[in-house]
Amino acid sequence: MAVALGAALLTLSCAEVTRRLPLLAPQHVGPGASPAPEIPWTPPANASPPVRSSVAPAFPPGYKAGMALSLAQAIDIALANNPSTRTAWLQARAAEEQLGSERSAFLPQVDLAVSAGRQAATLTNASTPTTYGASLTLTYLLFDFGGRAAVVEEARQTLIAADFLHNATIQNVILNLENAYFQLLAVKALVASQEATLKELQTSLDAAEARHRAGVATIADVLQARTAYSQARLTAETLSGSLQVGTGTLATLMGLPPQTDFSFGTLPADIPATEMAEPIESLLARATAERPDLAASRAAGERARARITEVRSSYLPSIGLSSSIGTTFVGNPGSGDSFNPVSAVVALRFPLFSGFRNAYDIRVAELDAQIADEQTRGLAQQIGLDVWTGYFGVRTASLRVRTSRDLLTSAQQSLDVATGRYKEGLGTILDVLTAESALANARAQEVQARTDWLLSLAQLAHGMGSLTPETAAAGTPATTGTLR
Repeated sequence: MAVALGAALLTLSCAEVTRRLPLLAPQHVGPGASPAPEIPWTPPANASPPVRSSVAPAFPPGYKAGMALSLAQAIDIALANNPSTRTAWLQARAAEEQLGSERSAFLPQVDLAVSAGRQAATLTNASTPTTYGASLTLTYLLFDFGGRAAVVEEARQTLIAADFLHNATIQNVILNLENAYFQLLAVKALVASQEATLKELQTSLDAAEARHRAGVATIADVLQARTAYSQARLTAETLSGSLQVGTGTLATLMGLPPQTDFSFGTLPADIPATEMAEPIESLLARATAERPDLAASRAAGERARARITEVRSSYLPSIGLSSSIGTTFVGNPGSGDSFNPVSAVVALRFPLFSGFRNAYDIRVAELDAQIADEQTRGLAQQIGLDVWTGYFGVRTASLRVRTSRDLLTSAQQSLDVATGRYKEGLGTILDVLTAESALANARAQEVQARTDWLLSLAQLAHGMGSLTPETAAAGTPATTGTLR
């Protein structure tokens, strides 16, 4: 009775200690957490992870800081330094190594085991023998209804998809860089056009002040001209800031720090206003055959179908071979007994019942394959829309280039007439300022039309799976690849 009571008290004591143990433990054994939701966490000195950088960004050979950076050079720098391309490449390499790992299932597995032990007996005068030895075991799967082959095929299709996604990442980086490069050239052209507008507005302001001093114009003319000049100056300062932002964006896309010092060319003045030589149907067919992301999606579908075979084989019989040879010694080395077991076994494994799991697993694999097919079909439709949009975007941009140039010519002539009439006292300062505003808008639209043509051509090239815009359409001059 006393023993039972003592055991009960001991149990209650252990339970109480266990209940109070969290309260006795230190509150912050690790980095800890903030004491309250409204208080930010203060990291300790050892909580900051180390900064690791595998590749330092670099310029291509022959490039020096301050030189004009061409589009081709910018693309080379981006493909070498952009983290996206390196990540996609490393993922493809990992998939390649995984394929090698899965192929090892077709080779036998050999294991070496070494053991040593000593047995102790409690009987009086009983011996305590020492045993030691080694054994070599070979196992090999002879047949499994295509399970291993299906796993290897899954890994192979994964590698194919990773390689195609690497190509797609390269094309995405090129497209993003081209967009940033052309937008940067566009902002630079807008800055130049705004400087011309400022000079014209300064001339109008000087003319208004001169007429006011001569007594042939009111102070209202001077104030209107000064207001228009200030507004133009504000626009110029905004464009200057946008130019700096665009430069940093382009440097970042090249994998360089945003403050990297480099220069760049100007927006091409000559934009070919030619029709696309290749019909849209041919471009759509090329996109279906050449888009790497579509090929990667198809590979994902094949991987899903290989998964069906793998799941089915796991519920079918498998035949394996196991063979071992070893030596075991009992007693002291050189004086004890030994025996050499040798075995060879061919085993058949047949899972009979798994709670209907096999039926569900196979159905899931089949549905995953159907999902992959639908995703491929959706991507193909999106690619067709990309090519269609890019094709007519290039055509529309070509027309807009011609029209914007006509508009620019007309606006320049209108300003010349209004300025001449004002100097002769036949017009008002409002006519001049209106004409100058129209000319500034015409310049901006002409710059945007040229930029849109370049952007549309780059988008069409990407939609077709081409690496460079000049290959997007036969008969279109290759101007974008050599811009400076």
